[in-house]
Amino acid sequence: MSNKVFIDANIILDYCLDRKEKENTKIILEEISKGNIRAYISSSIIHILSYVLINIYGVEKTKETILAIIGDIEMIDMPKEIVIQALHSKMNDIEDALQYYVALHHKIPVFISNDKKLKKEGSSALPVYSCLEYIKAYLQ
Repeated sequence: MSNKVFIDANIILDYCLDRKEKENTKIILEEISKGNIRAYISSSIIHILSYVLINIYGVEKTKETILAIIGDIEMIDMPKEIVIQALHSKMNDIEDALQYYVALHHKIPVFISNDKKLKKEGSSALPVYSCLEYIKAYLQ
């Protein structure tokens, strides 16, 4: 079982914004909170979350939300050479490439994202699971 995962920004946003996948993201986030899953994000995900959430929640609630998130999820660095590698990759979505390559660099075995395009671009070195796929593969 892989309990070490990289969490894409869309997972957190699905939960915070009550999007279609909220119930599955809630299960993942609860398992992280219980300590059953070790989750990682890069600092750039904080930028993405703050950019999106501040227009919906306002400053104070956005800060509270981000502080709650980083209480349970570990943040990892994105070295310059990884940024360069991601930018030279075949991935056209730069944000996805940056997240994917930082997870590869830190040898995180599973990437969780509800982004279908990213799933297709992932490799066997770092499989991309949707929340539901991860739940079925590792939590049941």
